[in-house]
Amino acid sequence: MALFSSGKYSTLSGGAKRKMVIPDGSWVKCKNCGRTLLNERLEDNLQVCWYCNHHLPLSLKSRIKLLTDEGSFREDDAELRSVDRLGFVDSKSYVTRLQENQKKSGMSDAVCCGHATLNQIPFLLGIMDFSFMGASMGSVVGERITRMVERATEKKQTAVLVTASGGARMQEGILSLMQMAKTSGALARHREKKLGYIVIITNPTYGGVTASFATLGDVIISEPGAMVGFAGPRVVQETTRAVLPEGFQTAEFLLDHGLIDRVTERKNLRKELAFLLEIFKKKM
Repeated sequence: MALFSSGKYSTLSGGAKRKMVIPDGSWVKCKNCGRTLLNERLEDNLQVCWYCNHHLPLSLKSRIKLLTDEGSFREDDAELRSVDRLGFVDSKSYVTRLQENQKKSGMSDAVCCGHATLNQIPFLLGIMDFSFMGASMGSVVGERITRMVERATEKKQTAVLVTASGGARMQEGILSLMQMAKTSGALARHREKKLGYIVIITNPTYGGVTASFATLGDVIISEPGAMVGFAGPRVVQETTRAVLPEGFQTAEFLLDHGLIDRVTERKNLRKELAFLLEIFKKKM
């Protein structure tokens, strides 16, 4: 008998209906337009909604694949681990939160840094991942990024950083805020050599990350619709008691106001990065 499928039921040619079994995790809802998306097709489309062009989060492995030559990425400083210097406890201890996020995300901390090539051009790459404690900036995040930049300076190569963050990691207090100065100092020394620092902003990028290394790039690119700022729009509005303009803190708004240089769709990021690496290579 012929079998026809529609929605959650399959219909046999005789008119009888049989309930279809759809595996868990096969579908995801777009947070922007609310449409239901097939996960398999979404992966092929780089986690971009084909209805509204909303850019959903991209995994660390997928991001590395997108921005590097196959098999070229080699992680550095994977042995660095966050420690609980303050004995911080809220609803649970900081140690417990670290362990839970390491298990959930498969990452040791919120940023992964290493060596890579793209079109055979060597560069240093760092990628922040929001799935690990909201990509909050702690001591290990700052140390890994600082070391990445210092290696780029030593090797006379361009540094590239993909940002995403909710801000500084409150469980580390002032130690997390110190990473703003440390990373900025390393970037200042790198800039003196005119080697190139490229930032790719993804959604969301907030707090001390925005106030330091996310906005210090020689070239700052953003994915469409990314939210970028120090404090969120609600906090800004409540503090200033002002009516915020439409699109406030979106990548497109910040492009119009000169904070970032270009808004680039994910499907074009690889080509754009290769072009910029080639330019900086010629200047060295």
